[in-house]
Amino acid sequence: MKTSRRHAISSVVWLWSVLLISSFLTSKGLADELRGSLTVVGRGPERPVIEKLAQAFERAHIGTAVDILWNRNFRTSEMVKAGEADLAVGGREDSDVMATPIAWDGLAMIVNFSNPVSDVTIPQAASLFSGSIRDWSELDERAAGRVRLVVRPDDQNLTEGFERALGIVGRMAEAAEPIRSDQKVLSRVSGQLDAIGYLSMKAALDAVTYGMSVRILLVDGVEPGRSTIRSGRYRVKRPVVLVTNKHPSPLAQAFLDLALSPEGQTLLDDLYVPLDR
Repeated sequence: MKTSRRHAISSVVWLWSVLLISSFLTSKGLADELRGSLTVVGRGPERPVIEKLAQAFERAHIGTAVDILWNRNFRTSEMVKAGEADLAVGGREDSDVMATPIAWDGLAMIVNFSNPVSDVTIPQAASLFSGSIRDWSELDERAAGRVRLVVRPDDQNLTEGFERALGIVGRMAEAAEPIRSDQKVLSRVSGQLDAIGYLSMKAALDAVTYGMSVRILLVDGVEPGRSTIRSGRYRVKRPVVLVTNKHPSPLAQAFLDLALSPEGQTLLDDLYVPLDR
């Protein structure tokens, strides 16, 4: 009887030893996989939040380093396909890579505060920025004057998303030299009665809060906000996307997981609208 009990105890000890060793080896293997450098490339306005994600990633995974390369001339998806980068921010649709949305960017259209136009439909907005509507009186008889478009560079993910939301990809009307920064867009629109421009929702809402003489246009009667963007009621928006190979490395997958985690979504909340999960 005592021999049987000793045998049973020995079996249990042996089993626990095997499990502990297996757990140690598995943990060590995962730790080894999450060492090394990760390259993230981009060209648009997302860099500040990507830098915050990179800092959080390096803190969470000691022994890793995130290199961020940013250039408005980058073809980001092509760099991922060529193995020059592990992740890219934004990029055109491409069936050879995997695109993972990590947040929403609401795109607000702004006019001078003295402009009587306060609400447009999606077709009207498309006509304004494609050049079909050239005078404000076509939208409101109280308004008059040639529509002055304040556009953004076409190398920004913001511009591509705006064109897609309005259904005018490649059909943006020719205008003055594109303006790169949100602040200069706000200054131009606040200083010209007949101007209209677009920028990220947060920058537009901050400008109104700080008293700049601009008005954010409603779209189909809906104003841009976190709830309306998440619900889909406000339709002028773009996804903030991370692009990887279809089979991302463990490091790249870990970065994606961080961006989609509660911590990552909180960091993205500084500039964008977190996903509704």
